Amino acid sequence: MKKLIFSVAILALAVVACQPSSGEVVPTQETVSIDMSDFYVYTDSDASKATSDAKEDKCQSMKVLNRQLKENPGLENRMFAIEKHTRTFIAGKKPDGTPGGGNNGGGGDPPPPTGYTGTITIPVVVNILEDPAHPVTTAHINSQIAILNADFNNNNPGTAGVPAEFASLVANADITFTLAGVNRKASTKATWGTNDAMKDAAQGGIDATDPANTLNLWVCEIGGGILGYAQFPGGALATDGVVIGSDFLGENTAGGVYGHGRTATHEVGHWLNLRHIWGDGRCRQDDFVADTPSSDAPNYGCPTYPTVNCKSNDMTMNYMDYVYDDCMYMFSNGQNDRMRAIFASGGARESLVTP
Repeated sequence: MKKLIFSVAILALAVVACQPSSGEVVPTQETVSIDMSDFYVYTDSDASKATSDAKEDKCQSMKVLNRQLKENPGLENRMFAIEKHTRTFIAGKKPDGTPGGGNNGGGGDPPPPTGYTGTITIPVVVNILEDPAHPVTTAHINSQIAILNADFNNNNPGTAGVPAEFASLVANADITFTLAGVNRKASTKATWGTNDAMKDAAQGGIDATDPANTLNLWVCEIGGGILGYAQFPGGALATDGVVIGSDFLGENTAGGVYGHGRTATHEVGHWLNLRHIWGDGRCRQDDFVADTPSSDAPNYGCPTYPTVNCKSNDMTMNYMDYVYDDCMYMFSNGQNDRMRAIFASGGARESLVTP
């Protein structure tokens, strides 16, 4: 037995020593300690208290999460496990083995999971609940796929204007989206709300297509000035995906300042386990990303630089803030690490890269 263990250890070291080619799974053997003391799921947002303020209602992901947590007591435990997996993955990437989010410390943990290093390709199925007053055209759909590909591959032209303070933090997530199908269904509903009815054929919606291996994107009239919402990793497969208001899909003049496709970029960020950049709390509540500055509230409009909160300059141009579409144009390296983690071995969306 000792001889076998020694042989396996030698083999593991040999694999680690090899330089990976694109798309290889890279093992890491270092044991790391992970602190989860700052982890949270509930926020002050309450999905039952809708507001008529369109700015406040830009994204309902955290409010929907609060509802789902109340309806499904096991969801909090699943999200805790996903977060611990994420932090373990990020800690394994660091030379000193320190955690990649939250505070240092904690007890012994298993070796970090292996990570997928190649281009990640995500098939997208667009489910449209058609409202004649808010048409969704093929041009809207195709432009949305193109915008997602630009944003997740650092090809947004706005990135040229990133302040010098953040220039070294701009990430290329190397995630490609392909259109896998379009489902259309006539709808007489004026508003669908945020209770996931649009995802259920029995309630007049459209059932998800292969949600374990596909990003489902529902397009409908949400109502209440809401632009969109997403389900975080760990939720039920039947409701997994992103919901976008009809006027805010792709390049769409009806969407005004939010008509350039960045609602989908923001919501897909949540679907890939990113929190709002201000952490949905005050200065001490974090988004679990080390290289995004602390802030105490979202930014709106098109802020000038610097915008200072919590004694630091806000990264207002980050896709996970609430600014106008033309004024958001970057993910950070730390956010990219979080997204990559869910595709790693044992990750919540590993099935999307597993043959």
